This record gives sequence, C-alpha cells and structure tokens, in this order.
Amino acid sequence: MNKSPFFIIGQHAVIEALRNPKRKVLRVFLTEESKKNIHRKSPKKNLLNNVKVYFKTKKELDKYSNRENLLHQGYVAEIEHLEKPILKDFIKGKKEITLVCLDGVSDPRNIGSLIRCAASFGINGIIIKERHFPNESKLLYKAASGSIEYINIFEVSNINSTLKNLKEKNFWVYGFDGNGDNDFTNINWQGNNILLFGSEGSGMHEHTSKYADFLVKIDIDKKIESLNISNSAAIVFHHLNYLKKKS
Repeated sequence: MNKSPFFIIGQHAVIEALRNPKRKVLRVFLTEESKKNIHRKSPKKNLLNNVKVYFKTKKELDKYSNRENLLHQGYVAEIEHLEKPILKDFIKGKKEITLVCLDGVSDPRNIGSLIRCAASFGINGIIIKERHFPNESKLLYKAASGSIEYINIFEVSNINSTLKNLKEKNFWVYGFDGNGDNDFTNINWQGNNILLFGSEGSGMHEHTSKYADFLVKIDIDKKIESLNISNSAAIVFHHLNYLKKKS
C-alpha cells in the first residue's frame, strides 16, 4: 500500500475521511468554526479523538487550495491512502454485481463527480487504469464530496485484459456510446454487469470497445451532442438502482 500522505480539503471530504475507520488521518487543520461544526455533525462520537488538530485562520488555510482555485471551507486534512481492494478477490462468489469501467477518463472533477454518483446509487465498484487515476487530487476529493470513502476503486494496469478476464467470469460488458444500438432503459439488467464509459472527448478506445458485448446509448434530444460523463453516469446509475429496489 502507498503510505505517502497527501492533503485533501473541503467539509465533506474531511469529515467523511474522519468517519472512515479504515482511513488514517494524520493531521487536520481547522478554523474554530469548522471544529464546532464537526462536533455538531457528530455529537455522539468525537471524530477528532486521537487526531492531531491545528487551528488556523481561513487565510492561513488558503495556501492549501490556492493553486487549484478551490474553496477549503475551513477544512484541510493530511491523510494516507486506503488499502487497495483486489478485483478478483472482491467478485469471488458474488452475484448481481454492477461495476463501472472508465476507459481514458482522467479529469479529476469528472472522476470525483462520478464516484459520488456511484456511491449514491449502489454501484459496487469502479475500475480505472492505474496511471489515469489522480488518487491524490484535491479536486477529485472535493468533487467526490466524501463519497470516495464508501466506494471500491479497483486500479488496474490494463483495461482490456481486465475486461477479458471479467467476461470469462460471466460478466456482461455494456459500452455506452451515442451511436449505440439500443437505449439502455430497454436492457434487462440482470446478472453481473460492467458499465463501460469512455472519455468525453474521444469516447471509448476502438480496441477497448471490441470487448463490449453490447453498445447502448442514453436517448437525449438530437439537438444536444452529448452529456457530461458524470451526468450520463447519474442517469444510468439511478435507473439501475430503481430496478434493483423494484425487483
């Protein structure tokens, strides 16, 4: 596991890191008001117990967020990485799993927003190429709004070989493409499924799209070329979660 510490900022990112027993929080930098807010949000448990706390003014905390032009909201924390989950161990013996696979998606804000959507609607995990995952990005953690503490993120060295292995283990791969053959709401979403999303600019890589069993689309007004990937994901994840609760 990568033990090198890094900084995150923002109310939800910091509070949820403190709430996660698996997350090592080394130090927190707070304003007096943000400390009071932490206690208000968690009156039955002292989230700052056994954590080094330093009090700063908002201006002093600005140095942690100025480069990214983000609002720290009075919350900064130095944390360690979570232990990486192993995909082959996670899927063993499980049924009705839904995983998301990101092909060429590297923008921290988009990934963070997608993580938030996935955690909100019961997605079991996200597969992403290791070198495309900005796992120390303040922007990613801010966009994820604390939800990164509640989702499995599987970092893999090769997307294509990962999809090939999952297909051999009875997963269906659905590639989302504006030129897909069928609207995704017409699919019978049962069994183990992979939702494959490409980057906003170029979409799925041609070779990767060959691993998709089906190409599906989100039916939007023809005047609009496409949706932001996190918006697309939210629509799909909500629909699948609705079907799961209905069944």
